[in-house]
Amino acid sequence: MKEKLKKALDNMKKYNQGIMYQEIFGFDPDTEYDALVIAPGWHPVKIIKDPSYKITLLSQHSYFAGYLVEKDGLKVAWAQTASGACNVLDHAIICAEMKFRKSIFVGAVGGLSIDFKVGDFCTPKECISGVYVNHYLDEKLEDFHPFKKIQPDLDYMERIIELAKASGYDLKPAKVFCTDSISMEYSHLDEIKETGAELIEMETGTFYTLAALFEVPAIALLAVSDNSATGDPLLGRGEEIEAAYHHTRSDIIPKMIFRIAGMKEQESVYASDKDVCEISDRQIEKNMDAYNDLAK
Repeated sequence: MKEKLKKALDNMKKYNQGIMYQEIFGFDPDTEYDALVIAPGWHPVKIIKDPSYKITLLSQHSYFAGYLVEKDGLKVAWAQTASGACNVLDHAIICAEMKFRKSIFVGAVGGLSIDFKVGDFCTPKECISGVYVNHYLDEKLEDFHPFKKIQPDLDYMERIIELAKASGYDLKPAKVFCTDSISMEYSHLDEIKETGAELIEMETGTFYTLAALFEVPAIALLAVSDNSATGDPLLGRGEEIEAAYHHTRSDIIPKMIFRIAGMKEQESVYASDKDVCEISDRQIEKNMDAYNDLAK
């Protein structure tokens, strides 16, 4: 944890008592979690359909909740927050003193380009900040620079892209604009697109700003829910694109959370990986079939 974050937490403790992440989310101070998931609006009990995941509600409030999600011996602390960068900042920062090995953001993202379709699995390679709340981490609130560019650890991002590929998933890196308002972004789409943004959502720039202070590996996993460039709406989606979105949200992303949580930092993404071996075996069979067809 960087000194700036320690200072912010010390200032909070002057006016608040108790272990904040335990009070809010119910997370255990004595447990080292394999990953901390930050999930605006996403309750695991609603999006995860596979019964092999064990989901335990730890704490429930009006707009946020804490869960323990377990699978294959891994423990994931799931912080469901309200939407918006300010909510992610307020609730993620109190988790900084927890014991966790990785931080993973999950959420929906809108498309700004015809190169993305609903259901695509994406991750930010750059966040273009259109939100103000990040600057509460600066020395002075007046040090505001609109459209500041925030990057994740690109080497780690590439490792996760390779892990997704090995798992049979196409994780697409993209430039993401972070907005303060879903309703009003439509009135500024041309200006937003001029920044080079390909996708739009609310919180990943704040997540990566905090992740740099947490000093743990961090990645954002996003499912494209709509696209203003192609006319696929956020509300009133057809059954086909609705199914594509929910497949990424409910199937691909939970699997990737636990693949990332279980990945050793020094090992190859391919090491000790039963699923990858099965994929490789199938590919070998396909290659042999193609070779035999040519030989006939």
